[in-house]
Amino acid sequence: MLTALAFAGLRPVPAVTIVEFETLRRWLDTWRGIGDVAVGMHRQGYDLQLTQYDERGWRATFYSSGTEHSATSATGSAFEPAPWTAVQRAAWEALTRLSATAS
Repeated sequence: MLTALAFAGLRPVPAVTIVEFETLRRWLDTWRGIGDVAVGMHRQGYDLQLTQYDERGWRATFYSSGTEHSATSATGSAFEPAPWTAVQRAAWEALTRLSATAS
């Protein structure tokens, strides 16, 4: 999951063709991609809340599974114009926060 999200935020490099990046972006930047990220994060112990705010954008928030969800229990959150970008950034925040506390 972390690898896919990392690639989503990168720019093409000489060792990786643009086609490979475009394939990854086409997968992640869809409702199916959101579902796949949500399932992957759930397997790692997170719940997703995704909210649209009129035409202003989307907030994605990941919480630890099985706990009451409140603003203070969020482990990763992002506000973006597109729902898939919000989910990707929130997942990245949750996973990088987890790896920082584990080190």
